[in-house]
Amino acid sequence: MGGQGHYLGQAMAKKSDPNSKVIAENRRARFDYAIESDLEAGIMLLGSEVKSLRVGQSNIAESYANVENGELWLINSYIAAYKQAGVFGHDERRRRKLLVSRKELSRLWSAIGRDGMTIVPLVMYFNDRGTVKIKLGIAKGKKLADKRATEAKRDWDRQKSRLMKQGF
Repeated sequence: MGGQGHYLGQAMAKKSDPNSKVIAENRRARFDYAIESDLEAGIMLLGSEVKSLRVGQSNIAESYANVENGELWLINSYIAAYKQAGVFGHDERRRRKLLVSRKELSRLWSAIGRDGMTIVPLVMYFNDRGTVKIKLGIAKGKKLADKRATEAKRDWDRQKSRLMKQGF
């Protein structure tokens, strides 16, 4: 029995890993786009960018990913300048290369070209090993009526949960 408690303790410690944390989240993505599927990608960063991300100064709300010359790029993402880097800092809105397998890259290329999809960053985070990862969504843009329907459903769900709490 003692062994089981020790094992559960290790599992619990793994869940609350201090290295694994969300850096930036694109909350509007699910409102503006219908997410078909998602995938995890690595991202090539400079040292000053990683230091700035550890402090938590970034924004991926207005950014998107695109396939160019056989490579995947994150465009228009914001990572604040790291003041201690001085002249060795980075450009805050530079294009950053995303790392995916060739198979995934060809799937993304066909989704963009043939199906008219968009690659939207959903979440940027540190994984359990402490490396920066980005979760990308392959999405189709919603029309205004779809956005209204999503908002109406969300409002109804909120109202329904209030009624259930009150006991009606």
